[in-house]
Amino acid sequence: MTKLDSKEKELLDSVERGEWRSVRGLKGERRRYGRYAAATFRKDRRVNIRISTKDLETIQKRALEEGLPYQTLISSLLHKYVAGRLREA
Repeated sequence: MTKLDSKEKELLDSVERGEWRSVRGLKGERRRYGRYAAATFRKDRRVNIRISTKDLETIQKRALEEGLPYQTLISSLLHKYVAGRLREA
């Protein structure tokens, strides 16, 4: 058996104490949240912007470090900003 970290152990203990219950209408809930996810990540509009070469190169470098296309990184940053989840450090 694999050794559990503290969060995994806490979750397992919670399940063993019977603190978890099955969700009624699970298939319907999965469909509903699937539609939410599809609507959130649908990319159906194109935007052209001008940014400095330095900024674009930095974005491309960060995207490479994250292992994703730079356009995806830019889209993710914009999505986080409009959702109020992007904060200054």
